[in-house]
Amino acid sequence: MDISKVRELVKMVEESGIEELELIQGETTIRIQKSAPYAAVPAPAPVHIQAPVGDPVPAPAPAAPVAPAEAQAAPAVDASRARYKDVRSPIVGTFYRAPSPDSPPFANVGDRIQAGQTLCIVEAMKVMNEIEAEFGGTIKEILVEDATPIEAEAVLFLVEPD
Repeated sequence: MDISKVRELVKMVEESGIEELELIQGETTIRIQKSAPYAAVPAPAPVHIQAPVGDPVPAPAPAAPVAPAEAQAAPAVDASRARYKDVRSPIVGTFYRAPSPDSPPFANVGDRIQAGQTLCIVEAMKVMNEIEAEFGGTIKEILVEDATPIEAEAVLFLVEPD
C-alpha cells in the first residue's frame, strides 16, 4: 500500500467520528486509532504539616455506609425484532443502496433475498465494496440512510430468515 493511501486513511479518521479503523489487504494490515492526547500531570510537591500542640482534635465521625449501586437493567430486546437476523457492515465507509444515483436500489423492504445476493455497497477509500447476503430471507427493515457514513459492524438490514 502506498504512503498516500495511508495519509488519506489517517485524514479520514481525524476528520470523522471514527475512533478506530483497521484495513486488511492481503498480508498487509493497517490499524489507525484515535486516542485522547496525553497531558503531563506534574506530581504534587510533598507537604509537611506539623501537628498543633495542645488539645487533640476529635476524629471525624465514620461515614455512613453506602448502599450498593443498583445494577443497570440490560436494554429490553424488542420481541417483534427478535426473530430477525441482522446484516452488518464488515468495514467502515459510506453506505449506498444502489450502484449509482440514477439506478434502482439493490434491495428494498419486503424484497426476498438469497444468499450471495448483493444488498448494498460500502465505499471505503474510493473502493466500492459489495455487501452480499449470507443467508436467504425477506428484508424487514433498512436501518441506514443512503449515502451516510457507517462504522464497521453497523447493522444495515434486518432480515426475516427463510
